[in-house]
Amino acid sequence: MATFVCTVLGVDRPCLVDDLAGVVSRHGGNWERSEMARLGGRFAGIVQVSVPDERADDLRAAVTALGEQGLLVTVDDGGPEPEPSGHRLVISLVGADRPGLVHAVASALADVRANIEELATATTSAPMSGDLLFEATAIVALPTGVEVDAVRDSLEAIADRLMVDIELSD
Repeated sequence: MATFVCTVLGVDRPCLVDDLAGVVSRHGGNWERSEMARLGGRFAGIVQVSVPDERADDLRAAVTALGEQGLLVTVDDGGPEPEPSGHRLVISLVGADRPGLVHAVASALADVRANIEELATATTSAPMSGDLLFEATAIVALPTGVEVDAVRDSLEAIADRLMVDIELSD
């Protein structure tokens, strides 16, 4: 089986996911995992698909042909999944929205060599004030030998300065 990771970006419209899923299905592919969202009036998606080796070139060509419908499409040979190296944890952050939040958190995690495997962010209106709140959830893999306490210390060092609440869970 061949595995592809496809990215799709374009003006959001009805049936866009159906078009992509139809191409995968017609070529005997299996839609394994995806993340998709509407961001700034655009559709942005990433999907991992597998397909029998003998149909891989045809699937690649058909997915790429979706570019003729005004989409920016890339197809990457996914490659093997790396073996998990250390402990995984979930980090949740909530605080007043401000520029630089993601960079500050990513830098604190980089300081302990943690790998951000998944990251979801959003801004919402605070219930009482209507001010913008920034919310983030990340799944992070720690390298072997790095303890959760090191991550906690690194994040707590920036939490007060950024005026955010950060929670870690297994």
